[in-house]
This record gives sequence, C-alpha cells and structure tokens, in this order.
Amino acid sequence: MPWLKFPPLNGYFHGLKALVAKSEHTPEYPNPAHQAPLGEPPLNQDVPTPKLYNPYSPDSNAEICYLDKNNTIPAPSLYAYEGVPQYMPDPSIGSHSIFGIRDDVCFDRFGRYGPYGLGYKLVDGGSDVGVDTESSGSEVVWEKTGQINYGQIDWAEVQDRCATANKHRFAEPDPDTDMLKLVDGKKGRIAIVIRLYTGFPWTQLVVLNFRAMINELVLKSGGEYHVHFLLHVKDNNLPIWSDDVSVQQLLDSNVPPEFHGLVTLWSEAQMELFYPGKFEDPIGKPPINNPAMRGVHGVFRSAHLPLQVFALQHPEYEHFWNWEMDMRYLGNWYELFDRLGSWADKQPRKLLWERNERYYIPSHHGTWENFTEAVEQYTKDSGKPGVFGPVKFDEGKQLRFEQQGESVMPSSCVDDPENPECGVGEAADLITLNPIFDVHGSAWVFANDATAYGKTPPRRCAIITASRLSRRLLLAMHEEVWRHHHTMFSEMFPPSVAFHHGFKAVYAPHPVYLDRAWDPLGSAVDKVFNGGRDHSTSAVGSPFDLRNEHNHKGATWYFNSEFAGLLWRRWLGYAQRDTRGKDGHRKGGGKILGGKRAEESEESSGRMCLRSFLVHPIKFEAPDEKKL
Repeated sequence: MPWLKFPPLNGYFHGLKALVAKSEHTPEYPNPAHQAPLGEPPLNQDVPTPKLYNPYSPDSNAEICYLDKNNTIPAPSLYAYEGVPQYMPDPSIGSHSIFGIRDDVCFDRFGRYGPYGLGYKLVDGGSDVGVDTESSGSEVVWEKTGQINYGQIDWAEVQDRCATANKHRFAEPDPDTDMLKLVDGKKGRIAIVIRLYTGFPWTQLVVLNFRAMINELVLKSGGEYHVHFLLHVKDNNLPIWSDDVSVQQLLDSNVPPEFHGLVTLWSEAQMELFYPGKFEDPIGKPPINNPAMRGVHGVFRSAHLPLQVFALQHPEYEHFWNWEMDMRYLGNWYELFDRLGSWADKQPRKLLWERNERYYIPSHHGTWENFTEAVEQYTKDSGKPGVFGPVKFDEGKQLRFEQQGESVMPSSCVDDPENPECGVGEAADLITLNPIFDVHGSAWVFANDATAYGKTPPRRCAIITASRLSRRLLLAMHEEVWRHHHTMFSEMFPPSVAFHHGFKAVYAPHPVYLDRAWDPLGSAVDKVFNGGRDHSTSAVGSPFDLRNEHNHKGATWYFNSEFAGLLWRRWLGYAQRDTRGKDGHRKGGGKILGGKRAEESEESSGRMCLRSFLVHPIKFEAPDEKKL
C-alpha cells in the first residue's frame, strides 16, 4: 500500500484556540507553498463565541414548526464558529464552494449536538453524552432555548404537525391516480429513508444524530423533508403485516420509543410476495457472478426492492434519499441535502455521464470549469462519442412509457442535443455521492451480478447506496423487476436503469478529506483515484477494483474507511489510538491522542472544530461501544 509512505496530516485535530478567519487560513494540505506536516499553530488567548447557524432561505409562506403541541418550543438551531482552525487541510476530493456550502465556519460537538441533548443528563431530557468531555464555553448553545427535554417526544407526531401546518406549500398526489401534481408555486416533498435492521445497537449518540436530522431537515425547513426508518426484519417467519402484537414487540425491541411512529417494517419474505416468479441466474453462474451467494430478494443484493415498494406506498414524495445508520455529517443536514439537490438540478446533460465517472480533485484540476473542460478533452482524446439519452442494447426492454412513445428527456434536449442548456433546471433523478463508473473491466467484485439480462448489459455503478432517487426512477426500477424480472446488485441497479432509459443521474462531488499528504501534489491523488480508462474511475485501473480499494482507507467517505471513525471520535472528545505512523496502520501501535485531559491542557488548542463534511462508516462512537 504505497500511500502509507506519505506523512500523516494532523491539522484536523487543532481546536478552538487556533481559529482564524478563512482569509488568514493556511491549509496543511493540499498546499503548493508549504510541505506537510506544518506542526502546531499559534494559539489565541481568547476563544470566540459561536453564533446561530442559519442556512435556510426566507419563505414568507412557511409556518414555524414546534416540538410541542402547545407551540411554545420552536425547533432549535445549531451553532457554528466563524473561521476555521489554522492548518486544517482543505478537501482533497470535491468542494464546498461549487455547491454554495459555507467553508468559512466550523462546528464543535456542543454547537452541533448540544441543542439536541449532548452535554446534559438523560434524566433532564438530554443524553448523558458529552458530560465527561472538555466543555468550556458550551453553555452558550442553551442560552436562548434552555436545555430542551426530549424525554417524552414523539417525532412522528412532531413531523406530522409540521407537515399539516405547511400543507399549503407542497404538491399533493391526485386522489384518483396517485400521480403527484407538480403545479407552479408548489414544492415536491422529499423523504429521508433510513435503512435500519433488527438487532441494530442503538446508542444515545445515534439518537442525537437522528434528532438533529429531523430538526434540521424537517422542522426548520417548514416540512420540506420527512424522515422515515425502513426496518429490515431479519426473521422471515414473523407476521409483520398481519399481527399488531408482533409489530409492537419488534418496535419495542429494536427502536427507541421516540422514533416508533417513523418506522416501516419489511422482510425478504415480503419482497418475494411483491416480486414473485422465477428470476434467472445472473450473467454466467455463481460464485463468479453472484459472489455474495445470496438470494435475489435479499437485502445485500437487492436493497432497492423495499425502497421501490416504499415509494409505491408513499405517492406524496417526489424524491427519496436512501440513507444508512452509520453516516454522520459535520454541519447542518439541510444545507447539505438542499445544496446538493440544487446543484445537481443545474447540471447540463451534455457530457454528464463523462463528468460523473471522474473524481473532481481541485489541487489537480483547478476550478470546476477547468475540470469540465478537461473532461471534454479526455472525451475527444478517447475517440468515443459522449453518452447522451437512453442507451440501446440487444437485451434491453422497453418500459411502458417508452412503448407509448414518451421520453424522460426534456424537450429542449430532444430538439437540440448540443444545446448547452439541455438539462439545466431539470430535477436530477439520481444523485450519488461517489462517481458513477463503467463496471466492465473494472474488477469491481459485484460487476457481473445482473439478473435476467442475458449477455453482459451496459452497467454503471456508484459505490455506497446513499443517494437521492426520484419517484419516476424508482417506478422504472419497480417495473424492470416485476415485469421483466431484471435486477442488479444494489449499488449498480439505480445507475444502470438511469443509464438504460435516459434518466438524469448526477455524481455530486462533496468534500472528501485524506489523512495523509499525497505527493506529488494533485497528480498523485488523480493517478490513483482517476486511474481507470481515460483518466476516470471506469474499467481497467478503477479505484473500485478490489485490489485498489485500500486507497480509500485514509479517506473520510468510503465503506472501508478507517480515518472517518478516528476523526469523528476525536471530534466527539474521546481519546483515540492513532496508528498513522511512518509504518502505516499497525494494530497495537501508535499513540493515544486527544480526550478530555489533552483538550484541557494549557498547551492544547482546545476541543476540535471542523468544517462541514460527511463521514462514513461510523461503526462505533464512544470508546465503550466498540465491543457492541
């Protein structure tokens, strides 16, 4: 693993005493003027006061949403500090600025989670979390609201009241057809569907994360979003659709009471009823083409099936974010999802699939405009035309709307495919958080898990199933499964259906950080992360090749990341063993760093404060959870 020879970056771990304005900030990496690591930053005598953080656009039609029935406790706001700690690295992949996400502020644990129960006791309606960490100055986050008592809250009732109060703002389905009527002035609502399973080890930190999500996405937005838990019941013998007592027992055993009303149950046996009939083996025979050696209705190979059914049962939503329990966000959830959605909707269709298959690396590509020009040149040099519209192939079958002569392409694109405005302003049917790559020749382990397509169909994939899917894409996927008995591996099916039928799919290059100073600057990261065909993530040389995936271990966003968990737990205030030495990751090696004593020492820069970014996977948070 050659990347382990690069020096570890420690600028992430500086705290509140090292804050500087963005204009005075020197990133430890990537930085052409200074070679990492940069050492310790100068410390300030005084720590500034955090300020209320408001990423919401004013809407005179929006009604305020409250936590209580008497409308006396409005949803709280999180707090942020102006500036960032000196030497905090910049993203190695992706960007804040292209989305309009602020990168001139940072979040500490109390400003981020204090409004939702961090830092005060469970008996007072808090969480008991954070009370044993360094907390100087944290009381400011409760000055306006007090420490809110979440002890008896029912989030389903709270969300429903918010949705009812703001019903006038949103499109509703036609009662006769269940089709969503998108009329001028009315917004389409978005569901956040969190994938839960029986036996999941809930903790108070997990609870804090979802309280934050509901407050920031649902209540503070006036009901633009609605949070749901889709609970996978692993025991196929349980009568989850016919016995209320069994359902209640499942909820009591697997979900905290405050979230009970948000849960929809499903099982693999239930999916066999929704999608009956014979499904042919994938291309060839297992284990080469079904390395999971599992059934086609199972969650591992077909996690999209229950989401398709959920969309059928909830015609009130225009889009659905598919989300997982082990994902966290440093920042405001609404700012993330809103800005990603707005940006994706603005992307033109021309060379969109070609941009989608590449990581955007600012230190190598420069501005986003430079990146788009580079992609155009890569495409010309390849001698292949860019992908545009539905992709035809011998084994492809039409969906009903296509048989009726309809198309998902905007009329401006049909009339003039070269129109640079083609697709601009068109809502994205799929937003992914990793590149959408061509699996053919990529050596990605599940590349050939495509059921009932005959010979190898053209396939696209985005690793990690976290994504936003439109209702019309989910209905197209549903028809492919029930009618044609087509399906593919979970991370491959949504992008491939979009690819086959001309839906608008967009990879959103959100900020991703690396734990080491890769060198040469820019080109080293690009060579590995865009090491596939024509400087992309596709085909031979893909970073998603099983032999190459180790390169993601030092990134903040990938299923095998080790750095994401280390950074998150340090930010929460817990001491961690940091094994990122010259010899790489060594079990039992490294030093114990961080924690209360370290953050309270006179030489310390204080508790950590980080810019907003996603981290995944977070398999445990507090040190005593590691054994769970």
